[in-house]
Amino acid sequence: MSSLGYLEGIVARVRESKASRGLSDRDTKDEFKSLTLAFNDMLAELAAAREREIADQARMAQQTLLTTMGQMAASTAHEINQPLAAIVTNGNAGLRWLANTTPDLDEVRSALTRIVNDGHRASQVIGTIRSMFKKDAQKKAPVDLNQLIQEVLALMQSELQNQQVTLQTELGAKSPQVLGDRVQLQQVFLNLITNAIDAMGSITERPRILRVKSEARKSGGVVVTVEDSGPGIDPKGVDRIFEAFYTTKAKAWA
Repeated sequence: MSSLGYLEGIVARVRESKASRGLSDRDTKDEFKSLTLAFNDMLAELAAAREREIADQARMAQQTLLTTMGQMAASTAHEINQPLAAIVTNGNAGLRWLANTTPDLDEVRSALTRIVNDGHRASQVIGTIRSMFKKDAQKKAPVDLNQLIQEVLALMQSELQNQQVTLQTELGAKSPQVLGDRVQLQQVFLNLITNAIDAMGSITERPRILRVKSEARKSGGVVVTVEDSGPGIDPKGVDRIFEAFYTTKAKAWA
C-alpha cells in the first residue's frame, strides 16, 4: 500500500472511531501519532523541495542577468567604438586640412562639427546604459515608446548584424506615450528582442527577420509587437510560457 493510501486509511479509521465504538483510546492515540509523524515528514520534504526550487530560480535569474549584461556589454562596445572611430577619422582629416599651405577652414569646421556630433552619439549611448542600471526609486512618468524602442534597437544593432538578422520597424507615426517606469520598460524590450534573436539562431533555410511594431489605440492604450521568424513555441510548452523562470533554452543553465 502506498504512503498516501496508508494515511487515508488511518484518517478513515480515526473518523469512524469518533462515530462508533471503532478503535480503543490507545489505538486512536497511536494512529494519531503515526499520522502526525507522517505529516511532519511530508511537510519537511515539501519545505526542502521549496528551498531547492527557490535556489534554482535564483541561480537561473542570476544566469539570465549575466547573459543579458554580457550581450549589452558587447553591443555597447560596438556602438561606442563607431563614434570614437569617426572622431579619430574626422580629427585626422581636420589636421590635414590645417596642414595645407592654405588651410581650408570650411573643411576644418565641417570636421569639427562631425566630431561634436559623434561625441554626442557616444554620450547618448553611455547615458542610455546608465539609466538602465540606476538604482533610484522607481517613478512612473510619461514615456515615449517609439524613442525607447529605438534606443534599445540601437544597443542591439551589433548583435543583429552578428546574427544576420534583418530588422523591420513599423513605429506609429504618432509617437505613443505611456505612464510607466522607463528603466523597467527598457529591460522588457531588451529581453523580448534578445529572446527573438536567440529564437532564430537555428534558422538557416529562410531569412532571419525581426519585426517591431507600435500602434496607438483609440482607447488610449498602446500595442507593441515583437515578432521573429523563428520556429515558434513548442505546443507542449504553451501552457507554461508564463510561469516564472520557465525557459526552452537548451543552455539556460550554462
